[in-house]
Amino acid sequence: MTPRIKRAAAPAPPFWFATAISPYSGRRASPIAIDYIDLVATHVERTDVVVADLPERLDVAEPVLVVATELAETIHRRGEALLALLADRGVTHLISTRGAVPATMPAESQLVIAAWPPEIEKLEALRLPARWGLAIPVLHSVTTKLDILEALADFAKQRGAAFFTSISVNVEPAAKQDLARADEDAYEMLFHGDVEALHVATERHIAALAHERGMLDYVPPPRPDEKSNWNAAVLLTLTATRMIAMDRDVELAGTLARSARAVAELAKPLEWIAAAASLSIVESLDEVSVDLLSEWLETGRAAFADRVNAEWRLRRDAGLSSE
Repeated sequence: MTPRIKRAAAPAPPFWFATAISPYSGRRASPIAIDYIDLVATHVERTDVVVADLPERLDVAEPVLVVATELAETIHRRGEALLALLADRGVTHLISTRGAVPATMPAESQLVIAAWPPEIEKLEALRLPARWGLAIPVLHSVTTKLDILEALADFAKQRGAAFFTSISVNVEPAAKQDLARADEDAYEMLFHGDVEALHVATERHIAALAHERGMLDYVPPPRPDEKSNWNAAVLLTLTATRMIAMDRDVELAGTLARSARAVAELAKPLEWIAAAASLSIVESLDEVSVDLLSEWLETGRAAFADRVNAEWRLRRDAGLSSE
């Protein structure tokens, strides 16, 4: 088996990769397996782990996502080997609750732990690097419980996490059956209720918990301070995605998302264009995107995006934005 590789022309939440690589087959957890590349939760009757043979070198576009989740990584360490192979690249290295932290994290890499299953005692046993964060796959009713989310947020803060965020996944019907087993209320919500609205509300709640504790509420790109075209596209996409989820000015959000793709595919760096003339000369960019990116290039912040993010942070239990 060769490693699974997926390439993206533009960044998408939550991991913003240009290239995603997994050295393992997908059916490596039971009864629910989460595909962190395609963001799908499936039912798995019996695990069947196949381990990839790694090449001597990999020529892939960055940022790179290395997916080394579940128990397989503690045994085979193929994800850690991939990370070493890509030591000079910007890498987001993803493990999960029952996984293994690499012995060494290269300077241009960051660790993300998917808190699935949300077992804090196992998370506490992990030896965490300086640059890491926690991401919660949102699946009702396991990770929509407010007390569990509060405990995970406290753990992340206490252990020095830079970010605390959510992972939105599509749940296949058989996996819903697993989630709803022996829970009539969960079954009703998953199969007959507005579970999508609950999941969005939970994602916003997680963002509020992060902000209250001084953590970022999203996974940053591996080189977050670079004024690269890819990072500019991340900024636009994050803003657009949250606007769409909140049903806020959806037409403008769609325009921002199209601008994000155009920026990611630009041949020339935005910094060069802005220094030589103005971003307004890029015909594929709308006026709001031009203003937003120009401010970001100059100051590292964008007021419009900040306002959207502040509105996004909304606790489910209080009904108040987290400012």
